[in-house]
Amino acid sequence: MIYFDNSATTKVDPGVLDTYQKVSNSVWGNPSSLHAMGEQAFHLLEQSRKQIADLLGAQPHEIFFTGGGTEGDNWVVKGTAIEKRQYGKHLITTAVEHPAIKNSMEQLAQLGFDITYLPVDDEGRISIQDLKDAIRPDTILVSVMAVNNEVGTIQPLLEVANVLKDYPKIHFHIDAVQGIGKGIQPLIMNNRVDFVTFSGHKFHAPRGVGFIYARTGRRIAPLLTGGGQEKNQRSSTENLPAITGMAKALRILLDDEEAKVQKQRQIKSMIYDHVQSFSKVVMFSKNQDNFAPHILCFAIKGVRGETIVHAFEQEDIFISTTSACSSKKQQASSTLTAMKVDSDISTSAIRISLDSANTMDEAREFNQTFDRLYKEFSKINGRS
Repeated sequence: MIYFDNSATTKVDPGVLDTYQKVSNSVWGNPSSLHAMGEQAFHLLEQSRKQIADLLGAQPHEIFFTGGGTEGDNWVVKGTAIEKRQYGKHLITTAVEHPAIKNSMEQLAQLGFDITYLPVDDEGRISIQDLKDAIRPDTILVSVMAVNNEVGTIQPLLEVANVLKDYPKIHFHIDAVQGIGKGIQPLIMNNRVDFVTFSGHKFHAPRGVGFIYARTGRRIAPLLTGGGQEKNQRSSTENLPAITGMAKALRILLDDEEAKVQKQRQIKSMIYDHVQSFSKVVMFSKNQDNFAPHILCFAIKGVRGETIVHAFEQEDIFISTTSACSSKKQQASSTLTAMKVDSDISTSAIRISLDSANTMDEAREFNQTFDRLYKEFSKINGRS
């Protein structure tokens, strides 16, 4: 079995699962309880917070645990809107964001907020001039994803940060769900960013847990109110086993990161160089440094994406259409639409997403399988 769908979710690391089970079995107290078991849980919670902060070059009080990337994105966008509504109701994002951002923005638009969606070029990247032109006196947030989840485009985060240095009152948010552990941490954790979203299940932690980085001095309104957990910013009893597992997963992810990234680039290059030579293949991802090392998106003209996915599945190779969130809905890729790709081609798009556990042998097997399936697809469509 070859698993090339790591942008959708990753397998929980065995060591992380072991940590999860040990904490579940031995430290089941509520971190908010006053007794000894609660204190034990609280100390383990804070150790995990410090470990994550240290790995990111942040302070422990800047790390807030969440239920995952979707919650984190919703919290930053809506929390900023609530907190800063008296200063303005204009928010800026891009046309290629994850639905967690896009749908949050659309919900705010229904409440009277004004949203600007920055267009992208044919590689899925925004223009810094467009950002400059979009900023208004009432702008309160700029939200840009680090790595596009469909085609792997890395946005010009440092250039955005440089623009926003002249606008210190505007919140700058980065959705780093696809960007952590991919060799671009200096871009993500730059000294102008205010909020960053992370999701544990994208880097071998359990599902249903994540965290945000919130720079000291920046305020957003809480979305979850109740018992006052997470410094009264995110009420709900903390999922301690998952949090400790996530801290361990992040440490494992960032250990020898450069070598892992290089390995993923080599695997991506092997597949890219092979499939791009076929006449009916249209490549959307590039084999360049300004694209993520782990995502490769392309189409076979005349064959729908779901047909390709299921054909590879029959060969025990698991890939996806452009994103897990839209694949079962059989929707056209929102990113490819924003890149002005014709719908008859975008509906043929598939995505390969890699991980450090993948191998060059798997890439070779994929290429051999691709050759066979391409011939079958050509017969069906009457094409050479």
